[in-house]
Formats: sequence, C-alpha cells, structure tokens
Amino acid sequence: MATATDLDFTYSQIDRIFRLSIGEMADFSGARYDGDFSLSLEEAQHRKHEFIAENLGITSGSRVLDLGCGWGPFLRFAESRGAHATGVTLSRGQAESCQRHGLDVHLRDCRTITRDSFGGFDAVVSLGAFEHFCSIDEYRQGRQEAIYSQLFASVRELLPTGGRFYLQTMVFGPKMLPYEAIDLHAPRGSDAHVLGLMTAQFPGSWLPYGREQLERTFAPFFRLVSATSGRLDYIETIRQWRQRFSEFSLPKFAVKLTLLPRYLLSRQFRNAFASGISANSVCFERHLFDHYRMVLEAV
Repeated sequence: MATATDLDFTYSQIDRIFRLSIGEMADFSGARYDGDFSLSLEEAQHRKHEFIAENLGITSGSRVLDLGCGWGPFLRFAESRGAHATGVTLSRGQAESCQRHGLDVHLRDCRTITRDSFGGFDAVVSLGAFEHFCSIDEYRQGRQEAIYSQLFASVRELLPTGGRFYLQTMVFGPKMLPYEAIDLHAPRGSDAHVLGLMTAQFPGSWLPYGREQLERTFAPFFRLVSATSGRLDYIETIRQWRQRFSEFSLPKFAVKLTLLPRYLLSRQFRNAFASGISANSVCFERHLFDHYRMVLEAV
C-alpha cells in the first residue's frame, strides 16, 4: 500500500489549496454526471452521494465506514441522513481537517481495519482510495491480487450477509502500457511520459488491471449488484477541478508562495504538481485509465 509519506506528498501538500479552491469538505473523487454535463460540480457530487446512500440502504441509525475518507464529504452526507459515520485515512492533512469539522476520522491503514477496531458496519464505501491499496513495489513482487483479495475479505467481515460495499476506483484501461515502458524522460506528452507524471503525483500507488481484476478478487466475498464506467464523468470532474484551482485569490496565492521552495528544489514536486499537463485527464482520454463505480453485496 502507498505509505503515509506517499499520501502526505500527494494530499497534505495541497490540503490548503484544495480547501480554498473547492471547499472545506469537498469531494476529491469523480462526480456522477451520468452524461448531464450541465450539472455543476456540487450537483454532480451530490448526485453521487444520493446514489450511494440509496443503493447501500443508508438511513437513520446506519453504521457506515468510509475507507480513505478524504476531506470527509461523504461522512458529512451520511450524517445528514442520521447515520453514524466513521472514516479512516493515511493522510495527516485530511485527518486533521476532518477532525476540525467534528467528524469521526482516524489516521489508520484501511487494510488493518477489523471488527475489533470499530465494530461491525451496515455499509462500507471507498471513493477513490482503492488506487492506493497496492504499491508499485507490491505489484512488482506479484502480490497485487493477494492484497485485493485480503482487502475484500476484511471488508466482508465488517458487514452482515447482504450488507453492501460501494467501490469507486480508477483502473488501468485497455491501452495501458507495460510498467517497464513508463518513463518521465520519454517525449513530452507521450503515453509513457504522462504515465510517468502520474506515478510522480501518486508515488507508491498502482491501479487495478481493469474491472476484470476487481471481479476476480471480490468474487469469493461479494456479488456484483451494478457496475458503470465513470470515465467521461471523471474527465468532466477534472476539468471542473482545474478551473477552480486556477482561479485567483489572495489566500491561495499566499499558500502557493509557501510552496515555492519545494517547486524550486524538488523535481518530483514539479513533475507532480506543475508539469503543465493534466496527466490524469490525458490518461482517461487515451483509454490508458478507466473508472468504475460498483455496488457489491456480501454473500
């Protein structure tokens, strides 16, 4: 799994800029437009939260666990329905932000959660965290499927039979390159180069190989209720994020000034956050990446 240091590099460094650009508790995972791109970013995120709650049966009194809870948007939504919501994250910046807003969030490795940690749950969600559950080193060691199988087994133990798990994750698409071909020094804008930029932005993280690998590894523990690709919706979500991040404000400018030394001294930081290329958009547009939204039911 990506380490706390890896996740702090990606998320904690942009914590303040993120909250100034998108909102204190905004959702940093793909929104649900379902093709209706007239929706605002907030409307599409709310549509996603409503979909999850309806499909997982989250109502007053439900106990909900959010694996990799980000800045806590779904936790707050679940609480608005009267649910008891608990979140875990390895990003210190995210955990501290959630705790400041009164959310029950813990700095914990998602893969270590058992019934002894917080008890059982009626529903579990994971919105954009699954990408970080297998590291590049673990993939190269041939451990990826075992890691996913163990994670699904752990989530199954937290749920009653018939309890549901909502999984939303990026996956490698049909045109993904072999790992050995990824190269930050490849021609600028090439597939190998943009994939190199993505590994720089998310150090220690490796994606699942399509929907098929997910289905193989959850099959002993869950049945698939529904699955849709959110690839086009994610492209629009990223477009909206980039627009918000680029909007000028004095508080945001002040935060960016504090990051100037890192920009000047760290090539990794420049590759991750200041390359001038929207690497994640390009990966989705070229089918190097896909994106799946799955409702699973414990068997």
